[in-house]
Amino acid sequence: LALLPRAGGELRAFVVAHSHMDVGWVYTVQESMHAYAANVYTTVIEELMKGKQRKFIAVEQEFFRLWWDMVATDTQKQQVHQLLQEGRLEFVIGGQVMHDEAVTLIDDQILQLTEGHGFLYETFGFRPQFSWHVDPFGASATTPTLFALAGFNAHLISRIDYDLKADMQKNKKLQFVWQGSPSLSERQEIFTHVMDQYSYCTPSQLPFSNRSGFFWNGFATFPDPPKDGVYPDMSLPVTDANLHLYAQTMVANIKERAAWFRTGEVLWPWGCDKQFFNASVQYSNMDLLVDYINKHSAEFGVTVQYATVSDYFQAVYSRNLTWEIRGSQDFLPYSSEPFQAWTGFYTSRSTLKGIARRASSLLYAGESFFTQYVWKHPEGSICKYKALKQLQSLRWAVSEVQHHDGITGTESPKVKDMYLNNLMYGMLNVKKLMASIIFDINNAKKNGEVYSSVYTKGSGKPDVDLYVVVYNPLAWNITTFVTVSVSSEAMSVYDELGYSVPAQVQSSVESQSTYDLYILVAISGLSYRKYSIKPSDGKQSAFVGSSIKYKRRDLTQADQQSQQLFPVVNNCYQIVFDQNTNLMHSITDRETNQTVQFTQEFLEYHVNGDTKKGPISDNYLFAPNASAVPVSKAVGLEVMSGNLMTEIRQYFYSDVTSQDYIYAVYTRLYSVPEGYDGKLLCHRIEQEYSVGPLELNREAVLRTSTNLNTRQLLYTDNNGYQMQERPFKAYVNNTVARNYYPMVQTAYIEDDTTRLMVLAERAHGVSSQGNGQVEVMLHRRLWNNLEWNLNNSLTLNDSSVVRPVIWLILGTKAVTNTLYRTSGLALEHRPVVMFGALSGDKPKLPRRFQQNSVHDLPVTVPPNLHLQTLSIPGWRYSSNHAEQVRSIRMGKQKQGDADFTRVLLRIRHLYEVGEDPVLSQPVVVDLKSLLKGLGSVMTVEERTLTGTWDVNTLERWKWKTAQYPGKRFFNSTETSEDFIVTVHPKEIRTFFVYFQVQ
Repeated sequence: LALLPRAGGELRAFVVAHSHMDVGWVYTVQESMHAYAANVYTTVIEELMKGKQRKFIAVEQEFFRLWWDMVATDTQKQQVHQLLQEGRLEFVIGGQVMHDEAVTLIDDQILQLTEGHGFLYETFGFRPQFSWHVDPFGASATTPTLFALAGFNAHLISRIDYDLKADMQKNKKLQFVWQGSPSLSERQEIFTHVMDQYSYCTPSQLPFSNRSGFFWNGFATFPDPPKDGVYPDMSLPVTDANLHLYAQTMVANIKERAAWFRTGEVLWPWGCDKQFFNASVQYSNMDLLVDYINKHSAEFGVTVQYATVSDYFQAVYSRNLTWEIRGSQDFLPYSSEPFQAWTGFYTSRSTLKGIARRASSLLYAGESFFTQYVWKHPEGSICKYKALKQLQSLRWAVSEVQHHDGITGTESPKVKDMYLNNLMYGMLNVKKLMASIIFDINNAKKNGEVYSSVYTKGSGKPDVDLYVVVYNPLAWNITTFVTVSVSSEAMSVYDELGYSVPAQVQSSVESQSTYDLYILVAISGLSYRKYSIKPSDGKQSAFVGSSIKYKRRDLTQADQQSQQLFPVVNNCYQIVFDQNTNLMHSITDRETNQTVQFTQEFLEYHVNGDTKKGPISDNYLFAPNASAVPVSKAVGLEVMSGNLMTEIRQYFYSDVTSQDYIYAVYTRLYSVPEGYDGKLLCHRIEQEYSVGPLELNREAVLRTSTNLNTRQLLYTDNNGYQMQERPFKAYVNNTVARNYYPMVQTAYIEDDTTRLMVLAERAHGVSSQGNGQVEVMLHRRLWNNLEWNLNNSLTLNDSSVVRPVIWLILGTKAVTNTLYRTSGLALEHRPVVMFGALSGDKPKLPRRFQQNSVHDLPVTVPPNLHLQTLSIPGWRYSSNHAEQVRSIRMGKQKQGDADFTRVLLRIRHLYEVGEDPVLSQPVVVDLKSLLKGLGSVMTVEERTLTGTWDVNTLERWKWKTAQYPGKRFFNSTETSEDFIVTVHPKEIRTFFVYFQVQ
């Protein structure tokens, strides 16, 4: 393996010691802390103090923070401070977790990153500047933009298509400058390093021994560490007898890898999953090797050093080479082998995916609700510290589930339960907080009202007056419906002033004994309204929806020739159904009079679970062994129609005589009365599905077929931030699975004139397997006999029923362009509904609802902007960096009270450059006037994405490209003078806002 030495002499290997610590996956966080994770930090800190040359990188903050808060001694804490100052311990990424890139929403990625960064800056004055995304299953183009906005200098990924990686490796193209966002392009580009084929684990094969090498501490055992300290598979210790052989093995691997990169620097990750729980045996063996190789560097042509990620990138950066640019294309989907397409996890554990998003949305609402309460009601009686703890419990849980084995559905059942329990606990806390805020600002004690965040179905007795408080968490005026379960059809709804509110009541889909009451609400930005629901006196009743049930149709007997069509109509669409089949037939866009043939069917992919018979599907992989098979031979139909809404209920049976349906679709079309802004509502075809329980080794899809000539081109989003074009690609193997993509929030197909948008409230796999088609994978239930999956409980025997919701929008490109961003966010952030009742028998005086409430001065932005964050983080750090570092070094950063004076504000531009003639324009925002409802803005500081840098002092590394040959530092966007900010397409701008204290 005699490689010619580089210009500049020998190769330099950077040995980066790390432990890949999954926050969940097979074992719960508690189990991991006990078995190994706490020992990683305890022993690593001890060993770093023993050898000045030793270094280590720490990644996931959830484990580090648990160790710091529960385990670390004062001495160890001092040592961490010292090691950080010496650059021998380095935090990379710095988020709570290493987030998944395929199925997460950008808001939640930012949350978990901010959560970790806030802790690191407050505690150590440390700001991570490098990523280490070594394990997410495929790489999104949102991530490089996210890390650039957070002030990072370089980004590192590993899992990309096996065939693409081999090609890039051969041509030395594993490193490039990535311009992840087409609109932000070179302003937020970032140098990106793709790990070579060995990825993040040390290659452990030793030619001179049948035991593995370099893993001297062996592998972690669960539930308890072994009493005698002897772990399974401990590597052969380094001795005089094998030192030279060990060195030869390591040098050979370094040289093999050097051939794949342009510079003489070789990144040599040392570690793997759950490593360094006994750092002493690790470093004492590696020290001998490092010393030996360096003593014989002339002979080996290699020098070796312990390093952090920043050491490695600093060395590559100082080479001053010119790098190729990669545009905004992502690396999804990801295949690790010809029959291993990791596209199953886009849908795995759909219930967890749904609850994670509901939790995120509730947190978003709770943050702005609490922020307004603090500033508008300084005399309020709620304990702010307790309230912040309630919010923090949900911040922690939503951050945790973004882990790449969390929301992905690739964890064991007990870990899924851990995520769900933490999410439910946090959600309950935030619901309680929101209810107590309503109680407090309405002087409810005085008026004998009780508020609850949790509505029990039985409490809607007609003889009790029910209050519904509805909060709109978006900074736009919203007109939509909220649903309340009631026990009678005869109901009336009134607003705060006693005026009747349009509503419709009908028999519930869920149960025979209750009714669904749909209330039309119109609420301004970040405001709430209060409605009372009373038993009807006949004068002002809600419309009662009437039901027509159609005969169940046998699809095998349906006469294709004779159609019996009937239309369902609102102001925007005419949807036509065929009574012969009880299926949808076409949709007409009434604005253009364009009719699109439109049919929907449920199909199932049958997949193999026996490794002896071929490729398997599991939590991660999708490996269909044939085309999808239609599941139902008979369809039942019921139409509920009323003045405000028509609901079409379709039930799919395996045959005409089956008792129970296996699938159902509830399609809702809304009509908005005069005087309401119904644009979004009218263009929304809402569908709710009921899917499951499935049979084993079935993957359920809803396929929508149209006569649009789409040339099988699909568009899907990256993390709800930007769209990717997905042309259908034919492969030698596994074509169906490799053409599946994640839809986090949005997908669409289109022809030259018409577009069909699909909007989702949780992630799904999505594909276009035929011209004019889009199919959405809704549910999976799998079992396989792969030993590894069985040992780790990763078989996805998910027998649940899932109830996802999708909104469809059909129309011209121009019209759908103006609707889909706001609609996607309206689906994500549906209004929060809280309930109250009059407790006593007090006389019900028609008193005017206190108008000094939250909807005094609404907070509103134009439709092409999104108020992405309005919260009180509570961090105690100084936003002046020198001051923050000084106070930490002087030991002043002890536990103190949370800071409620700093408000975190983020504003995001929703459109790309050139996407829409009007909506793609920059927007001028006056922050003082935007927030005047909260108080008088005194100062505004513009910060990086996670808040830790002042944008005026941040200088990111500028890597040379052919486009920009001059090497310089990046300076960020122009900042706000006198509170006026211009937000350009796709920007996410982050501010600290301080109000005049009342």
